[in-house]
Amino acid sequence: MKIGQFDTDKGIFVVAEVGNNHEGDFSKAVEMVKRAAECGVDAVKFQTFKTEQFVGLCDEKRFQQLKRFELAYDEFEKLSEIAKGEGIHFISTPLDMESAHFLNGIVSAFKIASSDNNFTPLIDYVLKTKRPTIVSTGLIGIQECRKLMARIKKVWSKNEINRKLALLHCVSSYPVPDLQANIKAVSHMIQAFDCTIGYSDHTLGFEGSLASVALGARIIEKHFTLDKNQSEFRDHKLSADPGELKHLVESIRKISRMMGSGMKEVQVCEKPLLNIVRRGLAAKRDLMPGEKIGKEDLMWIRMQGKSSYTKVSDIIGQKVRESIKKGELIPFKKGGRA
Repeated sequence: MKIGQFDTDKGIFVVAEVGNNHEGDFSKAVEMVKRAAECGVDAVKFQTFKTEQFVGLCDEKRFQQLKRFELAYDEFEKLSEIAKGEGIHFISTPLDMESAHFLNGIVSAFKIASSDNNFTPLIDYVLKTKRPTIVSTGLIGIQECRKLMARIKKVWSKNEINRKLALLHCVSSYPVPDLQANIKAVSHMIQAFDCTIGYSDHTLGFEGSLASVALGARIIEKHFTLDKNQSEFRDHKLSADPGELKHLVESIRKISRMMGSGMKEVQVCEKPLLNIVRRGLAAKRDLMPGEKIGKEDLMWIRMQGKSSYTKVSDIIGQKVRESIKKGELIPFKKGGRA
């Protein structure tokens, strides 16, 4: 997947999920973008919505909370510019159709929330924009994921899916219990789908994110807050604070470097040791010229950079040409000793 110039085949795309942790405070949202950039993430992600088009008045408490958290469209435009100025991507999750149309002009990629991975009008619109799209797969199993992919294939070519689509393993609980994180689903999804696979982490801590990277996740999304104790809003507790996010990013980069090609082969750093720690044949007793070497005369010791026979069959029965002391490596025949 490519998001701007970032290619997930070449690196892990790390997203700081601000979500609604700004709680409607634009200045805090600005600070969160800047602090996330300082932590080394590749993108910040928000949620964009018009409350009236997202939740009904029948849930008055939820409605009032979201109304309080709602940022204006022009504020999102400013946040997008600030993110670009900080050298990171701006992504947002539209939670209504109007917001999706608005975001099309300012996001590097769309994000479809788990709650909307069956909301076909939104999915169809986002696909038609041809923008890179990340879909969380909480609340659905592998069969529903396949149905979702089938819908996407009706709109996007195989090449577009490869370049523009990511599915994120996600468990829609806040926070996710360790025993239900099901991180191995990342491997299952990699085998099942020919697109970028990532992980949206709702667990406490960051071990889940690191484990998913080791399993092959190419996008990591982690909730981000400036202060876990900012308020009673549930997302703060399961979010990484700046110190944790920085550590997470550094750990992901390190794991990414450590993954290698996947081929089992001798590494460059090992080669100097090949003639040091490998064993060669040495005299088990003092050997005198003219003696025939028998198996009972031999023992194995590390060569420590010297040369010696490494196969018993190559030396059994040979005559000793020069004295060989007990514990001394038996040099090759060309050395004139045996």
